[in-house]
Amino acid sequence: MMNLPLRRIVLTVALLNLAYFGIEFSVALTIGSVSLFADSVDFLEDASVNLLILLALGWSLRARAQVGMALALILLVPGLATLWTAWEKFNMPVPPQPVALTLAGLGALAVNLSCAYMLAAYRHHGGSLTKAAFLSARNDAIANIAIIAAGLATAFLWRSAWPDLIVGLGIAAMNADAAREVWQAAREEHRAEA
Repeated sequence: MMNLPLRRIVLTVALLNLAYFGIEFSVALTIGSVSLFADSVDFLEDASVNLLILLALGWSLRARAQVGMALALILLVPGLATLWTAWEKFNMPVPPQPVALTLAGLGALAVNLSCAYMLAAYRHHGGSLTKAAFLSARNDAIANIAIIAAGLATAFLWRSAWPDLIVGLGIAAMNADAAREVWQAAREEHRAEA
């Protein structure tokens, strides 16, 4: 059986992501936040990715490489959802409630830093799969700092929908870059197995 501690960590990360998805999605809908919506979809995607990684850890290098390529495509989903939500926000640019935005961002940051910390020791084990999980958690923590900044900017500097929109679009760009990195790692694994 492949590395039991790694399996436990991946399962824990999946469950944490699933739990915070529900919280953040509810807050995003309540306050009309593009960045929280994008981040909540990302939490759901991370939960799915980590559950898939848990299943695929014992597979051959070639099979894991194929799953890694699929995960690279999955990483693009939150970006596409963000673009759609941002388009809707452009048509009705109401700023989200800044305190709720900031607090939800702080909670998300705590979850993602915990997940990134747990996965950091294993980011080079399991090839593209664990790399995908680590990069996702790391990028999400960076996105959460930006969400907190958007909440503070909306509260104290610029009472506008723009800080939230800008951060939401930044999250989409980060997910695209993470997808590229995972795709490259999976392609290298696939070539090594051939």
